[in-house]
Amino acid sequence: MDRMNGSGKGRAWRWGLAASLFIVAVVAIVWVVLGDKADAPKKNAAAAGLGPVWDNASVYFVLTDRFYNGNPANDHSYGRPSVDATGKNVGTFHGGDLAGLTAKLKEGYFTKLGINAIWITAPYEQIHGFVSGTGGQFAHYGYHGYYALDYTEMDRNMGTVDEMREFVDTAHSMGIRVVMDVVLNHAGFNTLADMEQYGFGKIKGIDANWTPGASQNWDSYQEAIDYKDKTAWAKWWGSWVRAGLPGYAECGTGDKTLCLSGLPDFRTELTESVGMAPVLLTKWGQEGTADEPWLIPAAKGLRADKGLAPADAIIGWLSAWVKEFGVDGFRVDTAKHVDIDRLTQLKEAADGALTEWRKTNTGKPGAEWKDKFWMVGEVWDHGVQRDAYYDNGMDSLINFSFQSYSRDDMEPLYAHYAKTLHGEQPFDVLTYLSSHDTKLYDRTDLIRGGTRLLLMPGGIQVFYGDETARPEGDSGTDATQGTRSDMNWSSIDEQVLAHWQKLGQFRNRHVAVGGGAHQQLAASPYTFSRVYDKDGVSDKVVVVTGASGTVTVDVSSVFPDGTKLRDAYTGNTAKVKSGKAAFSAAPEGVILIEQE
Repeated sequence: MDRMNGSGKGRAWRWGLAASLFIVAVVAIVWVVLGDKADAPKKNAAAAGLGPVWDNASVYFVLTDRFYNGNPANDHSYGRPSVDATGKNVGTFHGGDLAGLTAKLKEGYFTKLGINAIWITAPYEQIHGFVSGTGGQFAHYGYHGYYALDYTEMDRNMGTVDEMREFVDTAHSMGIRVVMDVVLNHAGFNTLADMEQYGFGKIKGIDANWTPGASQNWDSYQEAIDYKDKTAWAKWWGSWVRAGLPGYAECGTGDKTLCLSGLPDFRTELTESVGMAPVLLTKWGQEGTADEPWLIPAAKGLRADKGLAPADAIIGWLSAWVKEFGVDGFRVDTAKHVDIDRLTQLKEAADGALTEWRKTNTGKPGAEWKDKFWMVGEVWDHGVQRDAYYDNGMDSLINFSFQSYSRDDMEPLYAHYAKTLHGEQPFDVLTYLSSHDTKLYDRTDLIRGGTRLLLMPGGIQVFYGDETARPEGDSGTDATQGTRSDMNWSSIDEQVLAHWQKLGQFRNRHVAVGGGAHQQLAASPYTFSRVYDKDGVSDKVVVVTGASGTVTVDVSSVFPDGTKLRDAYTGNTAKVKSGKAAFSAAPEGVILIEQE
């Protein structure tokens, strides 16, 4: 604008002075109105869904079937019973569904917990019938989502396409991401129901309605199956899998080729087409318009032999869920048993699908988000170390090392995690207290356990019911089944829940908790700070645990004198004077200090 000359310079000077005075006046008014809360929008950007949400992930892992029944009409889909013929429900479908998750979202249950992502069990179609539970003691169905039959359709026990869409959209409207469990490693077992319906294998003398008779158990049906008829078994998965069957590729002994738990192992190493899996061609040929409510629209064009290798086809089907619903992430089951380049391929395909969903769904909740598609992997027994998985599609891995940590002194662990995760080559892990594949954390120690987990550097996984003291269920002869009991809506431990809610909301408001630099400020009571300053987002907190009575906290390294502070646990406030602030601790001994 350097075009002024002569008397125009005087007019420009007077205009500039007036403009400057006006700007000063506006700034002064804003300062008076906002006071020292002027930095609040920046501080809370991540909690509003606008900032680095995955740097501070609080992921609620829910076995959908065991959580809440929102639509009882789908409880017995495909003829599945809720109690097996011997009176057990250890491995049956219990009725929880996506409609139930949506109902709890609308009640504000997850928001009150400070959850920013919900990890659901695989909602695609599972094997229809049962297999034998450990030792033949109970009928075991695919309620957990790990026994895939058809990736292109909803499992009817989980709900319809419309119910899935409503769940994702509702979660997004609350700033909550949706993470879907997926399996690239294996398909589900053969069952009497599927063998009968889709005409593979050979059954002698019984049918899909079989139940154990006198002196039999749930494994006895195997005696009626002819596992030697090559022609009959060619009609199942065929060249897609390794299995202990005639005409099939042999199961190996290495991580990538073994048939894990006896499941048919997808040959993810194949790079050329071996034709479409026969069982799927049969299934799709039987289905008509009656399946429309459950068929994933974005996958309709993929229900045919497209000349793809098995893994390429599966990745296309899984990406269709992202393209259709805007799913934000995958939890990849049994990742160590999949060829690692396939993980990179899955990530790239899903990220492209998410970008496409956002472009074609402008105005929908979540369409404005900028974060990339997120993937967390299950690599059994993996701890806190960066390895090749992070260079091949994984943003995070499940951390198996924390559950066994028994020391009361958390400083060595917190300091190690923060330094390791946020170092020169940052990476992330997802840390848990309880798991469906290991054990439940001590139900009598969930106040202390919740404190330890919810203040953890890096991402955390809240296993459904840890926040309510959900009791362990019947395991039968399989120790892990009891970890998957029904959510205890009628017997919630309100003290535990309130504790988890306060800590969870504090964590969700402050990206510094999971993503910030950690510094111990005092040993007794244990006091530390977390400070985050990255990509235009700044945040800082001070936390005290093991406190009692009135505690004077030295916050001089974090908050300057005159700063108004709040304990998010009690709501008490204080002002920093001579570098210190005093707070009265709640009986739980936690003080959560944030700028008011």
